[in-house]
This record gives sequence, C-alpha cells and structure tokens, in this order.
Amino acid sequence: MSNEPILLGDALASFDALWSPRIVTRVNDYDVRIAKAEGEHVWHVHDDTDEFFLVLDGELRISLREPAGERTVLLPRGAVFAVPRGTEHRPYAPSGAAVLMFEPTGTPSTGDRHDEIPDHVDSTVGHALGT
Repeated sequence: MSNEPILLGDALASFDALWSPRIVTRVNDYDVRIAKAEGEHVWHVHDDTDEFFLVLDGELRISLREPAGERTVLLPRGAVFAVPRGTEHRPYAPSGAAVLMFEPTGTPSTGDRHDEIPDHVDSTVGHALGT
C-alpha cells in the first residue's frame, strides 16, 4: 500500500473500463475502490456485507428490490448511500458517474448472486492502483 496521498482524479483518469472497480487503498480489511459507471450494471446481491457508495462525479441511481417492493434511489454528486446486505440491487448511470465504494477485501463487484454478466462488466474486484 502506498504511503503517499492518492489523487482520485488522477486514479480515475488512469483507466477507461466501465463497471470495473479499481482498488485505490485499503483500510484494515476493507478495499477503497473507485469505478466509472455508465449505463446499467447487473442485478446482484451481497449476502454478507453492506455496500457503500459515494458519488464523486455525475449521478448514480440504484434500484433496490425490498420486501415492500422495488424502488430507486437517486444519488447526485457528493451523495452517499449504503445498500444493506442481502438486498438485491442494480446500480445504473444514464449519463455516467464516478463512484467510490468501501467494501471488505475480496468482495466481487457482482456480489454473491447476480444476473448474467454482460461483456462490459468486470465481475472481479479490480486491481490496485498505486498499492
């Protein structure tokens, strides 16, 4: 892990892949990841962990399938949201977004259960930048 500050803008500029999180640093047993998002991700579930989102740029929407029904939360730049463990969800960004996520190390970006993964989605946790 780097012992120097990491500029998120520089880290985001270092890759173009969509829905392919990159680890920028680690905190204890958690990865701090950044991702570029545009269009739809896949419906998926993290059975054992919550998923934290911070929108760095653009706008992210997250559809949730909850016991009371389906709903969508809108996250403008600067907004945070945590999807509770066990909640089926699908992030999407119609006009593009840059997102920071905080998850236990090794958490796959498509969760423990998911819909079929399109070619443009990387289901791994991504690789580290500067770590």
